[in-house]
Amino acid sequence: MRWDRLFDDLEAQLAEAADLDLDAEIADRTRRELATVTLVDRVRASVGRHLEIHADGAGTVRGELVRAGPDWLLLDDAGRSRVVAVAAVSAASGLADHLLAPAGEVAARLDLRYLLRGLARDRATVGVTTRDGMHRWGTIDRVGADHLDLAEHPADTQRRPADVRAVRAIALAGLAVVSAEPRR
Repeated sequence: MRWDRLFDDLEAQLAEAADLDLDAEIADRTRRELATVTLVDRVRASVGRHLEIHADGAGTVRGELVRAGPDWLLLDDAGRSRVVAVAAVSAASGLADHLLAPAGEVAARLDLRYLLRGLARDRATVGVTTRDGMHRWGTIDRVGADHLDLAEHPADTQRRPADVRAVRAIALAGLAVVSAEPRR
């Protein structure tokens, strides 16, 4: 019957149009979802992977991603730990293809200031590199809302008043990399 073929053809066209609409809707939702993904979201899924991070003023920082906070990355390269400020990151390679669920409330509060306060408490000798390329060694004396005070001294010494050359306030917005131990 001619009518049967006509109705079969119309039903096939409607099914094809519905499939195309569904495909278009999926593609549109995927694009919208990806538009909300931040660099930190991408990096957090890469814990345990070897990354290359280009940080303004510090060049390429390589190492295994140990942890990632809301505004910092901790990389380890053969025992040499470095914290990279996400604001200084201009490129990253080696990232995982997948994403993780958003960080929990506690993890989201562990920002760069929190991490730097831990280094200040430990009185660790650190290397600080700023986004404009300045590099200084010293001990973080204190961390304020938007800056840290670095007591500058030789990399191979502990902080002693006689060895402190200067105390420099460094804006956190200008921070690129903090090395947790001196280069030997």
